[in-house]
Amino acid sequence: MAALSEEQREALINSAFEGKEFSYSPYSKFRVGAALLASDGTIIKGANIENASYGGTICAERTAIVKSAVGSSLMEIVCCPTSDSLRQSEGKRSFAALAVVTDVKSAISPCGLCRQVIREFCAQDMPILLVPADYPQFNKDSGDAEKGVKQTSIGELLPDSFGPEHLELPRGTI
Repeated sequence: MAALSEEQREALINSAFEGKEFSYSPYSKFRVGAALLASDGTIIKGANIENASYGGTICAERTAIVKSAVGSSLMEIVCCPTSDSLRQSEGKRSFAALAVVTDVKSAISPCGLCRQVIREFCAQDMPILLVPADYPQFNKDSGDAEKGVKQTSIGELLPDSFGPEHLELPRGTI
């Protein structure tokens, strides 16, 4: 896994908490925030957005990835069609890290669908920070320098996964 600086790590975690404030979760009452660190240093925030049909719900992790991939919102381009907003609309698809936070006081992992989408856009060893709601906690007895954060990767969360490179493998004739 690529190492994050302490400054990058804190900025990413704080951004995930900020993203969580935009959660629309009137049905489950389970707020989730995510922050995605693009390779260029940009941080993209996401929140879970629920829908009465449930199937239309989108998780915070996927919200951040979609926001990043498509860039600026259509509203920004329509309302403020400056060269800067158009340049931002090009999107980002190279990422350095992801942080996920909920209101639960333990680290919660992305759902299966989010894991597959993360796998599509992120390196197998990219750091994924699973952040407890009561961050930062420091366990003096154990010397927990991670402050309760569980660091993992999509390779660990989704072993033996299917990815874009598998579509390039040779196939037999039908």
